[in-house]
Amino acid sequence: MRNSMKVANWEFKRNARNKSFIISLFITPLLFVIFAMAPTFLSNFGDDEDSETTVYLNDEVGVFEAIQPMLEDRDFVSWDVVETSDEPEQMQEQLNEEEKAAYVLINQETLESGTVTYMVGDDVHDDFENELTILQQPIKQAQLQVAGLSSDQMQLVQSPIDYQLAFEGEASETEAEETGGFPFEQALPSIFAGIFLFSIVISGMMIFQSASQEKKDKVAEIILSSVTAVELMQGKILGYFSLGILQVTVWLTLVAPFAVWKLEDVPLFEYLFVPETLMLLVIAILGYLLFAALFVGLGATIEDYSTSGNFQGMVMMLPFIPFFLVGPIFTNPSGIIAQVATYIPFTSPAVLLMRLAVLDEWPWVEILIGLAILIVSIWIFMKLAGKIFQVGILIYGKNATPQEIWKWLRA
Repeated sequence: MRNSMKVANWEFKRNARNKSFIISLFITPLLFVIFAMAPTFLSNFGDDEDSETTVYLNDEVGVFEAIQPMLEDRDFVSWDVVETSDEPEQMQEQLNEEEKAAYVLINQETLESGTVTYMVGDDVHDDFENELTILQQPIKQAQLQVAGLSSDQMQLVQSPIDYQLAFEGEASETEAEETGGFPFEQALPSIFAGIFLFSIVISGMMIFQSASQEKKDKVAEIILSSVTAVELMQGKILGYFSLGILQVTVWLTLVAPFAVWKLEDVPLFEYLFVPETLMLLVIAILGYLLFAALFVGLGATIEDYSTSGNFQGMVMMLPFIPFFLVGPIFTNPSGIIAQVATYIPFTSPAVLLMRLAVLDEWPWVEILIGLAILIVSIWIFMKLAGKIFQVGILIYGKNATPQEIWKWLRA
């Protein structure tokens, strides 16, 4: 084990000092922040005083007073309202001459038919008709007043319809509270563990390139003169696991302030530091060990990564299979697809993280069975990877075929 730790330490230092690794270490969270901010930035781009639409409002029924408070909130619309008494025929030429100008007529016919007449200039954006929905409530209120309803009757007509369970208990109240927004308290530990799994699996893929590069550079014999093949394999797995931990630490350190700022009303750390997080991290680590065994064994069978065949490419795609199951799992986390995928070693870690992010009650029997299968699979794949690595790392000249790998396993 001492030699394995020496190999792990060497692999960690060698890669941690690599310029490409250092650049990606800081570029990745930066890209995450940029992509998270892009929608807000694009939606607000150019959102200043010059972008206001000048709206000439001919209000013949007196609804402007009710509209004015909503116009002051720029989240609704960005209008500069100018009251006018001109008719549509008089406004047509003026709208053509001005930039971003529109005309709205609210008259007695509007109250009778519910139709608002409007005109727009050439520079007005296509969403202006959707913005006109801000007039709906004041006009409805004016229609009710014309109908002669009392204030109590108007309030009753305008109030929304509520729905209530016949037997509403504590659980129902909790569900009602949670449906008001994204369930951070329940999902945040799984999201954190998912980031952890993604990072260390990506680092684990570097094992594949490391073993292949050492074989290509013909330095494997020199290394194996000091350590055994099994110690070398174990050291690589531990070393790249440490790199994955470093990645997660740096990413979270850089992204956490941004997340706290964007979600200021959500106690992120309170939701994160719970016992469930530890369980989810164990699942993520087991997932890494499984894929690391596959990658290190596969890397020893390849002379040149650029000429690797379809077989090696298919193995490298195994960690991404759960992405194809996202829809069925989130739609029905207790369904047959989710349950079966929980028991398949290659999909079990990611599927468990996804299921536990949305399930109110964890299916402990399924979790324990899935973990038992995963642990046994890790032990088997570690043994098989050891045999492949021991033979493959010293064979030069070509990439190993599936048939040759099968012979090594049977030997």
